[in-house]
Amino acid sequence: MNTQIKICGLKDEVTVDAAAKAGATHIGLNLYEKSPRYVPMEKAAALRMRAPASLKVVLLLVNAEPGLTAKAIEVVKPDIVQFHGSETAIWLRTLKSSVDIEIWRAFGVQNAASLKNADEYVDAADLILFDAPAQALPGGTGMRFDWSLLTEHKHKLPWGLAGGLTPDNVKEALRQTRAQLVDTSSGVESAPGIKDVDKIAAFCQAVRDYDNS
Repeated sequence: MNTQIKICGLKDEVTVDAAAKAGATHIGLNLYEKSPRYVPMEKAAALRMRAPASLKVVLLLVNAEPGLTAKAIEVVKPDIVQFHGSETAIWLRTLKSSVDIEIWRAFGVQNAASLKNADEYVDAADLILFDAPAQALPGGTGMRFDWSLLTEHKHKLPWGLAGGLTPDNVKEALRQTRAQLVDTSSGVESAPGIKDVDKIAAFCQAVRDYDNS
């Protein structure tokens, strides 16, 4: 089974096209205004329309108010909404009962206890994304966490790996963790918020090389 690949924080048509051409399975559109990868809602909707059927579109929200969350889902029409703040399991269960799209929840991993905290999101999320701990921003920091924490963890939900993944280290990350999905953002950039199409291609190729090894 091929590893799923998410290229997060895309802001323009060129990089959406590049992700599709390289064989990514998911792209992420970031509505968090403090991020260098932020796109306005209307732009996110246009990029969503640009994405071919081969790409699932993930809308990234951070502690968004319920009204903004509902509007973003209505306007952008994503396949998936990824929550990257302090959203509770109760809130996500409520949302999940009212929308017909996948819900992902990102977790910053500091230690083994962080992994256990994800268990409370059973029935509230469809996938858990394990990421590096939040810094000034909740994601896209280029930092990684200790992948060995995942080797013996008994996952109760489908899960993915994020945090500091690059074309150079993603194969080792997959060897250590056997992640079902890998998510990169800053690892395929030439500067914060500026995606590099060659790095996107190299990242996807590295994942496929791992799959075929």
